[in-house]
Amino acid sequence: MVVLKDETASLRSSDDIVKVRRIVREWAVSLGFSLVDQTKVVTAASELARNVIDYGGGGDFRIEALNNDSRRGLRLTFSDEGPGIVDLEQAMKDGFTTGGGLGLGLGGAKRLVNEFLIDSKPGRGTTVVIVRWKNL
Repeated sequence: MVVLKDETASLRSSDDIVKVRRIVREWAVSLGFSLVDQTKVVTAASELARNVIDYGGGGDFRIEALNNDSRRGLRLTFSDEGPGIVDLEQAMKDGFTTGGGLGLGLGGAKRLVNEFLIDSKPGRGTTVVIVRWKNL
């Protein structure tokens, strides 16, 4: 797998969520993603960016364009140094929330992408990596 290009951004406020949505959409368009696939990856990115700000106290975002023989993809990494997630299994269930939301963030984001990896330790923060592929 080859990383074609990458970009990073800080996640500190709701303005940064808008910025992430714009960046992800632009990159998805440049890779030839369908409108449906653009919408899926932008929605997942929006949910994860919001989690970094709302629950992680802010953090970082990285986007990478990937080339892997017969497909191209976007790999997005969201990381924070917040309180972490005590029970990952419970946090992935629809309806679970520690805030006032609907509890669809992590599980919903996972369903919108092809690859989903989460690493979280209480007191050490959370990192979520997602990949959306497009066959060539």
